[in-house]
Amino acid sequence: MLTKKKAKKKAMDQQLLADIKRLKHEWETLENIIEHSIEPSEEGLLDLSLAKSKYFYLLREARHRKINALS
Repeated sequence: MLTKKKAKKKAMDQQLLADIKRLKHEWETLENIIEHSIEPSEEGLLDLSLAKSKYFYLLREARHRKINALS
């Protein structure tokens, strides 16, 4: 029973790390688009803010779980 829990935790940790990487890429892409826009739209700025918030939330969650990309 204990090994199933460890395997499930490891899979969840790997998924969390993958989500962090995906959101970081999304945030950087949106930031680049906004940065190169002459007049960024309100919707674009909201999307950027949302992506940034999700990214930092997942970073806090990873810190709370004491996981990193090297483990």
